[in-house]
Amino acid sequence: MSDTALDRLEAAGADVDRASQMVRFDRGLIEEYIAHAPAEFMLHARNPAHSVVLGGNNINFCPVASPPHVSDLDRGRRTGTYEDFCDLLRLTQSLNVLHFISGYPVEPVDLPPATRHLDAHYGYITLTDRAWHAYSLGRQRISDGIDMLAIARGVNREQLVREPGLLSVVNVNSPRLVDGPMLEGLMEMSAAGQVVVVTPFTLAGALAQQNAEALAINAFTQMIKPGAPVIYGGFTSNVDMKSGAPAFGTPEYAKAALAGSQLARCYNLPYRSSNANASNAPDAQAAYESEMSTWAAVMGHANMILYGAGWLEGGLCASYEKMIIDAEILQMMAAFLQPIEVNTDTLGLDAMAEAGSGCHFFGTAHTLARYETAFYEPLVSDWRNFETWEEHGALTATQRANGIWKQMLKDDEQPPLDSAIDEELQAFVARRKEEGGATDT
Repeated sequence: MSDTALDRLEAAGADVDRASQMVRFDRGLIEEYIAHAPAEFMLHARNPAHSVVLGGNNINFCPVASPPHVSDLDRGRRTGTYEDFCDLLRLTQSLNVLHFISGYPVEPVDLPPATRHLDAHYGYITLTDRAWHAYSLGRQRISDGIDMLAIARGVNREQLVREPGLLSVVNVNSPRLVDGPMLEGLMEMSAAGQVVVVTPFTLAGALAQQNAEALAINAFTQMIKPGAPVIYGGFTSNVDMKSGAPAFGTPEYAKAALAGSQLARCYNLPYRSSNANASNAPDAQAAYESEMSTWAAVMGHANMILYGAGWLEGGLCASYEKMIIDAEILQMMAAFLQPIEVNTDTLGLDAMAEAGSGCHFFGTAHTLARYETAFYEPLVSDWRNFETWEEHGALTATQRANGIWKQMLKDDEQPPLDSAIDEELQAFVARRKEEGGATDT
């Protein structure tokens, strides 16, 4: 649904029907362009210690992304605000098991849409020192994100091409439809050498459809710029036969995630999967659906596991308590997939960093380095440090998680940022707001 995209596709040799906007790809054309995509690349963070490798056997977890609502035990379910956006970023920064940011942890609906991305990008940069995400809603939001990333890292756009630090998820409106603003954002991202995560959303046994959509758009990124980093994303699931709503964390979802990982490896592309669930509360259903989703993603060696912590209601809500519960699930995945001695009293991760190699999925030096700092204490499931069972053991996991995220926010320390860079960022945001922000969608 973009004339510019149709022009590029036609020039590259695809069969373009202008009347229907349908594009057909020859098998050889797909294989030719997919071959240009890198099998592995580094996503560079403002703090080099938090740069990550995407591809190979490297597994990276991301926090919740893009829900319009947020909830916690104290304030209930509500529309997302910038205050919640910032608090969830602070939790992400505090949880070393989360490696980079893959979207707004909750949509800050209280901010004007045209300039919302400027405040969000500023929050990413100042409240965390990890790599982050910009939405492909037209070219301007992406362009602003790239400019702010360059300021934050003190480099120019040419260096960002060599050292990408921005990613954007591009969803296909299945079946076989990509909207115009998203294509405009994709083209801006790929032309600048930044990371595009192509993710169809297919349902009801649609693995063949997922593969066709993913390959077509992955190939298109290489028509824009050969060698541009791209990720094969999978989100295929089934539907609830009573309501017709998407179901997540089901056996069908797990099978599709595993098959998607095999397809990505077949084409030598990095793979994205998710920790998804359809529960309305951080309860037993949310836990067992997340556990099933995460096991499938980890067993499939997903290089990017989106929605790793905090996702509820099939993506409609971000939960403070679920973020802590999920972080423990992720930590236990990291710990129990290690063929080394682990201190089960604390489930600390320092031992893994010292082990160096030899584990099943977290064995590369790169991945182990992500776990150099022990997980925040106390764990949700650990009540042994308290004097009485009534004091803590009688609380549910959700209640304990409530206390943990509050303490984490009290203890949060903003990562250092050079004052001159901060001033330049603030000036950029002020200027772009004065100019009206993003007016191209």
